[in-house]
Amino acid sequence: MPAPADLERAFALLRQAAAARAPAGARIEVLPGAADPRLKLADCARAEPHLPPGAPAWGRTRVGLRCVQGAVAWTVYWPATVQVWANAAVPRATLPLGTVLAAGDLMQAPVDWAAAATPPLASISDAAGRTLARHVVPGQALRAADLRARQWFAGGDTVQVVATGAGFAISSEAKALSAGIEGQPVRVVTDQGRTLVGKPVGERRVEVAL
Repeated sequence: MPAPADLERAFALLRQAAAARAPAGARIEVLPGAADPRLKLADCARAEPHLPPGAPAWGRTRVGLRCVQGAVAWTVYWPATVQVWANAAVPRATLPLGTVLAAGDLMQAPVDWAAAATPPLASISDAAGRTLARHVVPGQALRAADLRARQWFAGGDTVQVVATGAGFAISSEAKALSAGIEGQPVRVVTDQGRTLVGKPVGERRVEVAL
């Protein structure tokens, strides 16, 4: 098995990777998993940790250990769970589906940002005025899936289109061909008759990547 010091360096590497994308002041916790009991490894004087390609820095993940000083070279992947504790907006009380959130319904409390694939809403202002898409309980981290998508404009509305590319951004007006629903692509047509596909990002505002 890897030496305790090698495992600690592996978990320190995970903490470092998690901290790189964590909000300021977050508390990072790494909960080591259990190794496969069938695992048999030759003695190793030193094993170097590494992050496997594609392994997430948050939540359930794994860290690699490669024997670099031993009679037999081996590599093992150790399971771990990375928690990222930081403040976010949470309900003060149980709230039913369809509730339009008011600032007074919410408070700031520490939650595990790594508990789901999408981050929680960091501030009360991010959630106030939004409508719940599901029942929530006190202290629950509010994430995008807990809220109904916003409609930023209707089909036929004139919208501001911001087209961005490598080192440039162009702003112009266009006509929306369908409703602009948060998180869903929308087609717009410019005054020159060109049809573009972008994403609604605000009141009568569309972003297009060129």
